[in-house]
Amino acid sequence: MDRREAVMGTGLLALAGLATALAAAAEESPHVHHGSGHKALADAAGTCVATGQACLDHCIDLMGNGHKELAACAKSVTQLVSLCNALQNLANQDSKYLVKLASVTMEACHDCDEECKKHADKHEVCKRCGEACAACYKECKALAS
Repeated sequence: MDRREAVMGTGLLALAGLATALAAAAEESPHVHHGSGHKALADAAGTCVATGQACLDHCIDLMGNGHKELAACAKSVTQLVSLCNALQNLANQDSKYLVKLASVTMEACHDCDEECKKHADKHEVCKRCGEACAACYKECKALAS
């Protein structure tokens, strides 16, 4: 082994030791997430996105088979998914725009829930979407008031 290899090996050992020390320090210190004060809102918005996407897919399938009565539901849920996706992101960031977006999203949640109720007895996916909208509405209202 030449001098260069010895120096390089020593450097690698030092880096390995540093990595081990950093990992141990990370385990000992508490890990804090920013925006965690809005976890319930972020979770509710995320659920709205997931159930809304399923509802939209269902509406599109049925509209493809001639069920035009689901067009309003599809439009409502499309808008809801866009807003709830943004709401979830801003809640996780503890954004200064969160309260304003929550008030707009609250209205979209209400409208989507009302639209889903029209189909909830026939389509389970619409029922789940409406329930998610109602839960997100509640979280938005708690923040906005």
